[in-house]
Amino acid sequence: MKDRTEKAPRRAGRAAAGKKGEASGEAAVLAKIAAMPEPYRALGERLHALILRSEPALQPTLWYGMPAYAKDSKVICFFRADKYMTFGLSDKANHALEEDAPNQLRPSAWFLTAMDDATETRLSAIVRKAAS
Repeated sequence: MKDRTEKAPRRAGRAAAGKKGEASGEAAVLAKIAAMPEPYRALGERLHALILRSEPALQPTLWYGMPAYAKDSKVICFFRADKYMTFGLSDKANHALEEDAPNQLRPSAWFLTAMDDATETRLSAIVRKAAS
């Protein structure tokens, strides 16, 4: 019984640290997006909102310096701005996109130059499938 009560404060501390980590993860992602040059900043802001709206269980974090979104501490998707805005899936994503590529090659990254309603709808579906 004593062992159990001694562990309770540590668990509470970890839970509080988890909440703090979630907030700092989003702050880091928003700072990374804010540092992007236009037009990538606007695309990054839209992608961030779209990902969180499409799959609220995903937690923002930085992954290799890129804005990323994790579920159960595993990065599912990310984006980066270089020559283009690139949205990608990690190896931890549910790659249930086989209907798009039934053979051995499966899509895992796309680049954007702009985002219209059709692109937003498609990316939202990809995020939902990847996180399922």
